[in-house]
Amino acid sequence: MSAHADNDLSDHRRAKLAAWRARGGVYPNDFRRSHLAAELHERLAERSKEALAKDEVQVSVAGRIMLRRMMGKACFLTIEDVSARIQIYARVDGLEQGAYDDIEGLMDLGDIVGVCGVMMRTMRGELTVQASSIELLSKCLHPLPEKFHGLVDQETRYRARYLDLMMNEASRDVFKLRAKVVSGIRTFFEARDFLEVETPMMQPVASGAAARPFTTHHNALDMPLYLRVAPELYLKRLVVGGFERVFEINRNFRNEGLSTRHNPEFTMLEFYQAYASVDEVMALTTALIHQIAAHTGRRRVTLDGAQIDLSADFDAMSMEEAVCKHTGLSRDDAWNTDALLRTLGSEAPALEEAAPAGKRSAGELLFALFEARVEPNLLTPTYITGYPSEVSPLSRANDDRPEIVDRFELFIGGREIANGFSELNDPDEQLERFRAQEARRAAGDAEAMRIDHDYVRALEYGLPPTGGQGLGIDRLVMLLSGVSTIRDVLLFPLLKPEGGGHGE
Repeated sequence: MSAHADNDLSDHRRAKLAAWRARGGVYPNDFRRSHLAAELHERLAERSKEALAKDEVQVSVAGRIMLRRMMGKACFLTIEDVSARIQIYARVDGLEQGAYDDIEGLMDLGDIVGVCGVMMRTMRGELTVQASSIELLSKCLHPLPEKFHGLVDQETRYRARYLDLMMNEASRDVFKLRAKVVSGIRTFFEARDFLEVETPMMQPVASGAAARPFTTHHNALDMPLYLRVAPELYLKRLVVGGFERVFEINRNFRNEGLSTRHNPEFTMLEFYQAYASVDEVMALTTALIHQIAAHTGRRRVTLDGAQIDLSADFDAMSMEEAVCKHTGLSRDDAWNTDALLRTLGSEAPALEEAAPAGKRSAGELLFALFEARVEPNLLTPTYITGYPSEVSPLSRANDDRPEIVDRFELFIGGREIANGFSELNDPDEQLERFRAQEARRAAGDAEAMRIDHDYVRALEYGLPPTGGQGLGIDRLVMLLSGVSTIRDVLLFPLLKPEGGGHGE
């Protein structure tokens, strides 16, 4: 529809609003419904036309007009509420004087109405409310998207999510699924005696993950603050304090680019358990995914044409094993900087921002090769273990191989879903790791962590042996719903202002 035609229709609707205002009583708030549409369909599913006529089931329903058929002195409307759609039948002699004229004179598709009447079945057997009254509750001043194709323009779907939810049942289903995932996570951890907590979203030190923070300023204290990139260090402070099992479903903020997998504001689960190792955290993660898949009825999902069984056992391999398997690199060369650079080839220049040429360690190169060549190929659920210590500043070093840490990441469908490890609880080593991060920052790595001296002080009081994990809820919902972009699972993803400006 052209903008000119849309404006004409909107003007026509505003004229109807003006006529409604002239009568008084616009936008009332005294209508009360007795039933949702789905309740009526379920309750009366087996009731025959004759039985309904005999029982005279009185109802009041409300919703948005999605279809309308005017037939002279009678009409059919279909309204939609949060649960389902239901048909309305109205005729001139069944309503108060003038009320039928309002259906055509004041009401349009998209308007929200309240209807009172009795239940009936049409000749075709469709459950219907025979209206004794119909009242306009709220006026829709713009035409709805074309009814047969719904709202298909992706940009409009994200920018005007209210229209997307109004017109696309599939979108509504994704967000119902998301809510079910979050409730399932809470049920899982509460059943295992974890305490749900809340930690600060504004922090004096941006730490807990390698990421660029958003910066703000507290006027009264005249100090800079950062939107959190992760809640990790605060959650581990709670373990120091004696809360041995904690979890948080949290919003994080990272000042990074937009992509199909990244939004600057996103939701994660983080949990920590005292006296647990990385192996126990992996087992708990597998149990969580299995339970969520069962809870949502998504034990098997299809992603980019591939069938993925989320109820089966998960694979596991070390990072060096995965790199050698997918690149042909020998185990002897897996920690050789020259061999890694040759294998990286064209991807090597992309590392310049993180570490200047000549200063890249074998561990950094191994990790870069893994991200470039291996990660996209990990379709079935796979744990990757044995991460280099250089890229894992908060993880406990492996007892047998100090160049790696006791850390894993879970990949499904070529996407990182979870990241966990045995926590580093040696305060002196943690301080040295932080100092190494500061050196990286000074060398140009804008994502390197800052030193959090208060966290180091907390460790000095004693953090018990602890395992922890972070899981991306947005990516998990993407997996379970089979969508390929994170914007489809965020109600209001970040978008550039229309026209490329900065907004008002």
